[in-house]
Amino acid sequence: MSHGETDIDVLVGDVRAARKYRSVMPEIIRTIGIRELARRETAAEAKKATTRTLHQIAGAYLPGGLQTERWLKTLRSAAPGEFRAACREVMSLHASTQERLPVLGEFYSILLGDLPPIRSVLDIGCGLNPLAIPWMPLAEDCVYAACDIYEDLAVMLCDFFGIVGIRGHAQTQDAVRNAPSDETDVALLLKLLPCLEHIECGAGGRLLDALHARCILISFPVHSLGGRRDKGMGENYERRFLRLTRDRNWSIERFSFPTELVFRVQIDRQPAARLAATAPFAAPVEASSGAMAHAGRRASPAPTHGRSQRTNVNSQSG
Repeated sequence: MSHGETDIDVLVGDVRAARKYRSVMPEIIRTIGIRELARRETAAEAKKATTRTLHQIAGAYLPGGLQTERWLKTLRSAAPGEFRAACREVMSLHASTQERLPVLGEFYSILLGDLPPIRSVLDIGCGLNPLAIPWMPLAEDCVYAACDIYEDLAVMLCDFFGIVGIRGHAQTQDAVRNAPSDETDVALLLKLLPCLEHIECGAGGRLLDALHARCILISFPVHSLGGRRDKGMGENYERRFLRLTRDRNWSIERFSFPTELVFRVQIDRQPAARLAATAPFAAPVEASSGAMAHAGRRASPAPTHGRSQRTNVNSQSG
């Protein structure tokens, strides 16, 4: 169907009227809605398709919905010795971070522990992953930038950075239309690329080209949200990722965890060779610099228990 700005505005308003999507940034709904209005016969069909995509990329991961005030209360009331347990409790309420909890300690110890000092992190499509900061081996002066499509979540994470005592900021960001391009030591794209492809074909590759990071962690699920392990799922994502990176001169390592498949990409990219010019990371809301740090914020090495597998990958292979 043909559409104008009025049709798009109405669709965005109708979608955000639902409690489940009230906190989703309007820009991402607009991006999806424009596509669906062009594809569908009626506005009702376009709205239904838009909400279906939002469920696939966001709603399905929060079966209990956003409960940011409750989550903050849990974190603020935790005694220093119980802070990690409080973080685990909150992370268990988001499907993506919940799946990672059984291997959380070794996950970041293995993936980040042998890198040079990490003084900046960019976490895109972060969900509740910043709550894993106590397990991350970060430099004391690390700056943590997080972005997601939920407005309330971004506000909550700014408060969390103050609680944990780290220099951090969080905001909403449409990584499809306005990819972050700040210089950073480590960029986290955890289970993100499949979600971006739900929004727009090719969005994942464009984001990878726009990033200006020394190291990128890119992960994929190996089982459905219902918990069923699907060997073919991981293999399919691996094939698609290696095809995507085939013509990029990247150093790639593959790490297999019981809960997800991770590729660690290290890029030797000269400033003049950047492949895309994108808008800078918008001005953030920063956490209070005077916030009290919780004990146990910094990570300590974790035993690996032999539960992960590491493989060097030739990025030129098909």
